[in-house]
Amino acid sequence: MRAVTVRLAGRERELDRLLALVDELGQGRGTALLVEGEPGIGKTALVRAACDAAAARGFRVCRGAGDELGRPLPLLPLLDALAVARSESAAVTAERLLARVDDLCAIGPVVLVLDDLQWADEASVAVWRRLAGLVPQLPLLLVGVLRPLPRRDDLAVLRKGVPRLPLPRLAPAAVVELTGRLAGGTPDEALARLAEDAGGNPLYLVELVEALLRGAAVEVDATGTARLVDAGVPPSLSAAIADRIGFLGADVRRVLVAAALLGVDFPVADLAAVLGLRVVDLLPALQEATVAGVLVDGTAGLSFRHPLVRTALYDEVPEAARAAWHAEAARALADTGAGVDRVTRQLLAADDRMPDWATDWLVAHGSMLVAHAPEAAVDLFGRVVVAPNAGARRGVLLAHLAEARFRLGDHHGAEAVALAGLEHGTLVDLHWTLAQCRSMTGRSAETLVEVERALAAPDVTPADRARLLVLAARAHWDIGGLDDAERLAQAALVGGDRWATSWALHVRTIVAMARGRMAEALPLFDRALAVAMGEPAASDLRLLLQINQAVTLGELDRGAEAIASAQVVRHAADQVGNLVRLAQAQSALGQLLLDAGRWDEALVDVDLLADDLKHPMVSRCDHGVAALIHLHRGDAAGARGHLDAAGTGLEGHVIGPLALAVSLSLEQAGRVREAWSVLTGWDCVEDLLPDFVRLAVALGEDASAAVAHAEALAAEPAVPHRRASAAYCRALVSADPVGLLHAAEEYRLAGRPLFRAKALAGAAELFAAAGDRTSARAALSHAVDVHAELGADWDSTRLLARLRVHGIRRGPHAKHRRATHGWESLTPMELKVTELVVTGLSNRQIGERLFLSGRTVATHVSHVLAKLGVRSRTDIAREAVRHLGASG
Repeated sequence: MRAVTVRLAGRERELDRLLALVDELGQGRGTALLVEGEPGIGKTALVRAACDAAAARGFRVCRGAGDELGRPLPLLPLLDALAVARSESAAVTAERLLARVDDLCAIGPVVLVLDDLQWADEASVAVWRRLAGLVPQLPLLLVGVLRPLPRRDDLAVLRKGVPRLPLPRLAPAAVVELTGRLAGGTPDEALARLAEDAGGNPLYLVELVEALLRGAAVEVDATGTARLVDAGVPPSLSAAIADRIGFLGADVRRVLVAAALLGVDFPVADLAAVLGLRVVDLLPALQEATVAGVLVDGTAGLSFRHPLVRTALYDEVPEAARAAWHAEAARALADTGAGVDRVTRQLLAADDRMPDWATDWLVAHGSMLVAHAPEAAVDLFGRVVVAPNAGARRGVLLAHLAEARFRLGDHHGAEAVALAGLEHGTLVDLHWTLAQCRSMTGRSAETLVEVERALAAPDVTPADRARLLVLAARAHWDIGGLDDAERLAQAALVGGDRWATSWALHVRTIVAMARGRMAEALPLFDRALAVAMGEPAASDLRLLLQINQAVTLGELDRGAEAIASAQVVRHAADQVGNLVRLAQAQSALGQLLLDAGRWDEALVDVDLLADDLKHPMVSRCDHGVAALIHLHRGDAAGARGHLDAAGTGLEGHVIGPLALAVSLSLEQAGRVREAWSVLTGWDCVEDLLPDFVRLAVALGEDASAAVAHAEALAAEPAVPHRRASAAYCRALVSADPVGLLHAAEEYRLAGRPLFRAKALAGAAELFAAAGDRTSARAALSHAVDVHAELGADWDSTRLLARLRVHGIRRGPHAKHRRATHGWESLTPMELKVTELVVTGLSNRQIGERLFLSGRTVATHVSHVLAKLGVRSRTDIAREAVRHLGASG
């Protein structure tokens, strides 16, 4: 084979662009790029040349490739590229891949290439997209190589957001140049005309010319002219590839056909297992195939030089024989203890009739397969549950199938499978999946029918009974039966099963929270966590308990503890890749930060995860938090984006931050009565009470019931923000400015600056209306100071305008507005992150120091880059040295 540089004729401009990106990488500036073109157009050769240049400079180069066979198995291309072992779930694996890239970039520049991106699974594309969002802050050159087809929505999104380098067909002059390099002389007219038949496709041209050379159809004369002496040429690219393969011996072709079953990239050990040979016995055939240009070094061992070569060999095997051979390959790999991914790839391509050994293998590896690749699990378990040899294993197989369908969001399908599984016996796992399906579709009452029937079964064990009681308790909780939920949870505690005990205690905590008995809930959290810590299967519950514990601490006005607890559980959820709990923890943290007045941090947390990774209620709450902050800061456009994403109809659920944001947007539009009507859920969400009463007073409406409710909440338990809300509501109704000052002080003790500012603003207006200019100016000054700390420009502007009507203006000692650009605009958390960026730590390492998730750190770094107007971490370090040096 000729050197790679021979194949780059006519690609000088594209290569220069890639090499310029390598140069920028050396300066600490990352880039993402999509290299596009038809099969054989030279994408891989071009990118390989850039990778070689990067490797020559000491940069780390990591390469992976998509594969049609591997599409049902998430993240395989990136696992190969980054040498990361698969974790207990795809979500965990994705987070570890991101952390791996982050850590590598902390050591030095990295080039990460994902070839054949059109065949990559959706999870790999999603991780690639997340990495593309990080390149401004990492020394990472991220390259995706793909064909125009097949068209996919996720790839269309990438194409819109990432720079592209399209590779057109070679120009005629480049075709002549490449032909001459391959033939060893200047092509004569006949050879040049024949070369035009390749249509400017480099792969076809290479195969065409080398087929001519193998057949002695080209001779180079003394003048250096390559003359065509035999016009018998392959009529197509596939024929040209077949011509190359045709020169190989029968033994070599047999080895290559077996390799084609394994994919474009394959470990040599797997090939030996499939053929039943020792690796040493394969070496002669592999060496011959390498010399012939069929195989090259790959990420996993060896690789076909081009996917089309592998396709040509694969298509030689009749379809029926191919399926049988895949089944035999799966058995051979399973017998050697190969990973779940590699066996699964072969089973997916095998015949639908699953052999008995495969059923046993799926039972043994079912939990891992469902967690890693639920789509593949649905396919394989769907085959085996209908097989006549399933027998007594059918119930377990159906349990795995039901869980896999649930994980894919097919709640109705999962429910049908679970119901079918219950005909084969009482399996708590099936009841659990069934309960989750019905909870997601608002039908928890139906769960009670099956659970009660199962509890009445004579053979139910004490442990299973306890777990079924927990399911019944949760179903009663879902439908609002707090008394029954608490009674059944208490009954589940006597079963002695740690898993059931921890879940039963969880139900008791949420019942206590729903009844407003926050202080009573705290010791229950401690008990539940102590039990769950000793139960491996309760890892998800531990996270849920810690989230609710943080919320409870916040409700008790133990704000610093609550925020610290929420940060701890968010970090824990991020570490294990539990996206459901991560989203819930971040949402809880965002609300706590909103209450505490740490709005910049709150905005970071609520925007970290995409909406499709969150429960709809969590997503809408997060949009409510962000919209509320933007509205108070006078950013109507930013608020509108979040309100549109959330939707303004509350659909029977009162989501506090969203209701407040919708109400405030209407109030700012002058639609005060509509704003007031949005807050009628105050009897469910106490945070709505103060604004409900404020607007009721402004409209002249009766607010006595809301005031009475606020006073009842303040009586038990007695916590500062509840006392403050009761005082605020009373003082508004009675037009008592002194009472509002008292409420403001209670809000200060509770650590709720926004409501403190509202109480101060109300007092200032009442004092002004009564002619007490001194007291009005003092309350105004304090209120505007709080507004300045929050960045609540809209509130400040409105209050100043209202008091100007009474001839009252702010004194000369007003706080300056916060800077929005430059070093002075960095928040305290951004400054902490910046100081650690200067030390060379990765985002993950910074997160471990500050107890933040890697995503959160990445967002802070992005904000720092934008505020400082710089392009890389190196630039941040320069700015930090300049400013910190000047101040120190």
